[in-house]
Amino acid sequence: MAARLETAEMHGGQGPQADPGVAAAARLERGGMLGYAARMAYAERLTINPAKRGGKVCVRGTRVTVIDVLECLGSGVTQEQALANFPDLEAADIRACLEYAADRERKMVTIPRE
Repeated sequence: MAARLETAEMHGGQGPQADPGVAAAARLERGGMLGYAARMAYAERLTINPAKRGGKVCVRGTRVTVIDVLECLGSGVTQEQALANFPDLEAADIRACLEYAADRERKMVTIPRE
């Protein structure tokens, strides 16, 4: 069974029982970016299943990983071409992959060498 991808930030740092609408409003207030909360809906489209692709983040229970999509787009393929390459995907799935990658990058912490 695939688990829905969730983060503590998505729930206002209070776990899955928190109201997602409240968490979204809190993110919007903290970030000050119009539409940010509405865009960060990747968890509805991405899943993790230890039995598929080694537990990597996949799109809607398929075997297509976020990495597959990002590598395809990174090679210069257009969104339309990517959708042709992955017929099970929708444009919203590609946006979800990009949102997920942006969110991971935003949360990444770099520890400088001493």
